[in-house]
Amino acid sequence: MCDSCGCSQPGNSVTITRPGQAMPVPGSGESVHSHQGRVLEVQEAVLGKNDGIAVHNRDFFQKRGVLALNLVSSPGSGKTTILERTIRELPQGIPLAVIEGDQQTMLDAERIAATGVPVVQVNTGAGCHLDAEMVHRALHQMEVAANSLLFIENVGNLVCPAMFDLGEAAKVVIISVTEGEDKPLKYPAMFDAATLCLINKIDLLPYVDFDLARCREYGLRVNPRLEFFEISARTGAGMPAWLAWLRRQL
Repeated sequence: MCDSCGCSQPGNSVTITRPGQAMPVPGSGESVHSHQGRVLEVQEAVLGKNDGIAVHNRDFFQKRGVLALNLVSSPGSGKTTILERTIRELPQGIPLAVIEGDQQTMLDAERIAATGVPVVQVNTGAGCHLDAEMVHRALHQMEVAANSLLFIENVGNLVCPAMFDLGEAAKVVIISVTEGEDKPLKYPAMFDAATLCLINKIDLLPYVDFDLARCREYGLRVNPRLEFFEISARTGAGMPAWLAWLRRQL
């Protein structure tokens, strides 16, 4: 269980169904915990505090002309590899910075540091996501240039990061073709919260069963405004469209 958000839900939010049965409506089931009200109060308090700090972060970003993007995905989708290639291929002269989020290790921060871009690592311990206060503390440990681009690489998780506003301008959700095209339907809150979806590792398409068209259809079913780019951070395929999108946001 995450030690910052609790990751717990009221018992009647969880439904258990066998194949062939009608899906019950979450919240309609019998209560299994007498402390549900207390759980909701704690969750609302946690998210309320987070949202207040997120407003502060966003105000800082806007006053400095910083475009902050929150990169979210499941583990192993290739976020750090995308970042490394993006940093190499963006035009010189765009100031960049990165906040890395992981439960443990400095591995990703060390990879970004090797590119020469300022980076700080946030290790969340048992936490399964970054929150606005973590980002706020990280900002005090680094110099973020005016009129720059800040990437925030969240902890690999397609659930809790959807709930936590960090003050970013947009969430970019990343999936890879090795994960299955049904991710948007399985994790709708994340895809609904995102502005852009990068489908990574398309160089592996000949070797896996992944239906690009169906993945897009599922994503648009959840979020009709969602944009998509298909890329390979390993080969560079599709990267120009992603880089052009970034330049349009600046």
